[in-house]
Amino acid sequence: MTDTTTPKSGLSRREALRLMAASGLAAFVAPQFLGGAAFAQGSEAPKGRVVVGMSQEPTVFNPLMVHAEVDDAVAFSVFDALFRIDAQGTIQPNLAAEVPTLENGGISADGLNWRIKLRDGVTWHDGTPFTAEDVRYTIELIVDPKFRAWRTGGHALVRDINVVSPTEITWRMESPFAPYLAFLAETFIVPKHILEKEADVNAAAFNQAPVGTGAFKWSQRVAGDRVELVANKDYFGEGPFIEQLVFKYIPDMTVLYTQFQSGDVDLVDQAYITADHYEEAKTLADRVVETETGSSIEGIFFNLERPQFKDPAVRKALYAALDRQSIIDGIYYGVPSVTETFMPPQSPYYDPNLPVQAFDLEAARKMLDDAGWVPGSDGIRAKDGVRLSFANSTTAGNHLREQVQQYIQQIYRDLGVEMTISNLPAAVMWGDFWVKSQFDTAISGVNFLIASDPDVTNRFASTSSVAKGGKGSNVMQYANPKVDELLAKGRGTFDIDERKAVYQEVQQIVREDLPFMPLFVNTNVMGHKAGLEGFVFNPNTRTASSHAAVWRWKA
Repeated sequence: MTDTTTPKSGLSRREALRLMAASGLAAFVAPQFLGGAAFAQGSEAPKGRVVVGMSQEPTVFNPLMVHAEVDDAVAFSVFDALFRIDAQGTIQPNLAAEVPTLENGGISADGLNWRIKLRDGVTWHDGTPFTAEDVRYTIELIVDPKFRAWRTGGHALVRDINVVSPTEITWRMESPFAPYLAFLAETFIVPKHILEKEADVNAAAFNQAPVGTGAFKWSQRVAGDRVELVANKDYFGEGPFIEQLVFKYIPDMTVLYTQFQSGDVDLVDQAYITADHYEEAKTLADRVVETETGSSIEGIFFNLERPQFKDPAVRKALYAALDRQSIIDGIYYGVPSVTETFMPPQSPYYDPNLPVQAFDLEAARKMLDDAGWVPGSDGIRAKDGVRLSFANSTTAGNHLREQVQQYIQQIYRDLGVEMTISNLPAAVMWGDFWVKSQFDTAISGVNFLIASDPDVTNRFASTSSVAKGGKGSNVMQYANPKVDELLAKGRGTFDIDERKAVYQEVQQIVREDLPFMPLFVNTNVMGHKAGLEGFVFNPNTRTASSHAAVWRWKA
């Protein structure tokens, strides 16, 4: 099949190979990043309403601030980034007029000098024109030490930002950063004209009533219940085709499914339909219910600063005592599949040759015995005055995770380990408690990648722990100098084969260190009403609502 070049839209395979041959810039786009069409303005008037059911409540509406995956559902509809990544892994232009390449002069041969051409005629929701000044302001705000940025990776390397014109901006990278195109696909641009007036952007009113360029405008939030958006009829891209988009918060997963079943919810987003309802759900009339392999890994995360988890033998013993297949078969109805890594199996960087965990209680007991963890009078093991006792937390109302907790609690008790259960409402669980590593252990589903790029600095670098003063999502407080070294190498090289070697070695070290215990790859049970058209599951984003602009009701 002939490969074509599409310089005004996506980055074709031919361009990717040419980049590789010229200077090893192959990792700006993985081989699966093929060209695609730019988004075109639709002509039909928006009509109807879509209610998206979510088991967690969106609460952070400045997309540059520390937030959870559930907040992305709103951000993708209210805001735009320079680029968009589609379901096939193609980087497409969004606010940018084209994806920068060697051929169109957007990226220099060494990957250090960038020139971005922007769309003309884009306006903010308040009618103010969007310009290159907004792009510069966004990047500078992210790296402002006073701003509580979600992540600064890549952006901190940007130097000499120059606004050439309202529709063109250039900058220089301090050093090569292979994932930057992917990072920019998840960096939503915010309005300079609003936020520059704020004495403290962290406390700005904008953060609770955002103004974006996206397909939907902010309407209102009813705390504890829903967020309402309305169509942006001046949107530059395709759509929107619906008049109102509602994100409804339903914390009980069974109630969430019941409301989908009854028709009160049109589409189910995070955490989707639970596996125990799958067999029934797929028989429902006028519903489309399908399973999709996601990029999220369900795991039990350690807070490695807790004294009982500093001993690697403890982590390995607890992992050996996990009967993961019974959890999958007995609680999750066989829907997910086991994994040994944070890397999604569909990623070209996935390592299929990692050691496979075997459920072995006797081996777990021996590991703890050999490491000097001795049962006390109450049967709970202890060493050097530290009891092998800890709490496990997750979202209250997630009944399958609660069953997992109860099952593991019994097995660990037999091992001489005390695990208490301490669950919290989603807004509390995924707030400072999670972000600032205030938990002992936690069950969570995590997408470790950013727009499918394999760089996991944000999750595993020692500098990415908020609890230790860093910026990022290393909630485990994991620190391994070799991993830090490999991550620096991986994000600094543009050779795909070299990057594969790097990230496979990272997977091997993390598998040995066990800062978290992988349970399974999440297989998402997606559901929506049959009349809702335009929905496409995108494993490269963290929400099912990442492109609600193109949803419409069948006429």
